[in-house]
Amino acid sequence: MTSTKDLFFDNSELDRTRTTSFVDEALGACDDGELFLEFKQSESLVFDDGQLKSANFDTQQGFGLRAVKGETTAFAHSSTLSEAALKRAGENVSVAGSGKSGTFADDPPRTNHSLYPDESPVTAADFSEKVALMQEIDAYARSLDSKIRQVSVSYAGELQEIEILRPGGFATTDTRPLTRLNISIMTGDGDRQETGTYGFGGRGIYRDLITIDNWQDAVNEALRQSLVALESIPAPAGEMDIVLGPGWPGILLHEAIGHGLEGDFNRKGSSAFAGLMGEQIASKGVTVVDDGTLNDRRGSISIDDEGTPSSCTTLIEDGILTGYMQDRLNARLMGQKPTGNGRRQSHAHAPIPRMTNTFMLAGDKEHDEIIASVKHGLYAVSFGGGQVDITNGNFVFSCTESYMIEDGKITSPVKGATIIGSGADALTRISMIGNNMQLDPGIGTCGKDGQGVPVGVGQPTLRLDQITVGGTAG
Repeated sequence: MTSTKDLFFDNSELDRTRTTSFVDEALGACDDGELFLEFKQSESLVFDDGQLKSANFDTQQGFGLRAVKGETTAFAHSSTLSEAALKRAGENVSVAGSGKSGTFADDPPRTNHSLYPDESPVTAADFSEKVALMQEIDAYARSLDSKIRQVSVSYAGELQEIEILRPGGFATTDTRPLTRLNISIMTGDGDRQETGTYGFGGRGIYRDLITIDNWQDAVNEALRQSLVALESIPAPAGEMDIVLGPGWPGILLHEAIGHGLEGDFNRKGSSAFAGLMGEQIASKGVTVVDDGTLNDRRGSISIDDEGTPSSCTTLIEDGILTGYMQDRLNARLMGQKPTGNGRRQSHAHAPIPRMTNTFMLAGDKEHDEIIASVKHGLYAVSFGGGQVDITNGNFVFSCTESYMIEDGKITSPVKGATIIGSGADALTRISMIGNNMQLDPGIGTCGKDGQGVPVGVGQPTLRLDQITVGGTAG
């Protein structure tokens, strides 16, 4: 494979020396900006009803040129790597206008720390080997239970290679693998049908991630969820104590709280947490971090899409708001330092503050102790879709697996439960924090401003007092 360093110049019309000079000329009169070069290969396979239903392979390349003056950003992009395309982009970003505040912003610090291998999931195994694997998964799943009516297996892999150029000869690169396997199983009993879904992935080596133990565990978990759902009863409604399970339920934290702690929303005053730095916004014991430095995790990045090394940023410490997630633009305008959270979906998008792996740290309570403390409530194990209003933090989340808690014991599985509340208010209702923090299995994708990026979430078991639950019980 051609190294990232040479990829964009050995295989295109671009010349490194002339491109470096172009960046100096196009951005020299700005406060900040960069030329972002990208090459990405991706594939996806879907195996359904015992046969391969779709297979897609895609190659993308291009650049994004961003010029920043004051609070104004001008951005141009192209899928053509040529000097002519660069010239047109330079003419377009020149409309950024006045507002330059001083000298060009300092370059990001350098890092030699790579958080993942550079192996491509796309080429790590032959297409036929991946199809055979999906057939094996399908056959294994169908052998487990006579109630199984449908099995769906999907695989996605990609390798993204980037280079970032800034005035003065600054250049930095990253090579990012990403893999995900997802399994969905429908079971039936008479006229009733229910589905369970489980997936896993990350930025590790393909053959280390897609092992027989991993995919069999995923099949077993998807089947368990489906069978539990077959036995579920309509969920009650009302205010009650809620216990959130460890791991994936951190998606509620991500959506209801995490977005509100991104720099742009706080600089503009549109976040429910704007202006509250240093204040107690959560129960004591609540510590939340955004950590992009975890090896092989789905949300990790060695550098962000502006070239800043990723970091572990403490957002809330013992209930006190201590930090925001920052890209370069919002950090500069707020008088803060970038935190390595400037991310973009592709070369066709400008970077904005985004989460990486966002999670709550463990407390000191046992899981069973937390369950036993609840007389009447809901135990939420997994979430599906949700809606959040960043300006006030109001959220509605649907539970895909949840149970009643009665007299300190987990009892009937329930269907159709939704959790309704406000992120800022929910933080103050946390009364017990488990000692069993888990990260999600590597399946998250976050959407913001029309851009999707891979992320991670996590948390320990949590008890929240008197949260509104929407239900389907008559």
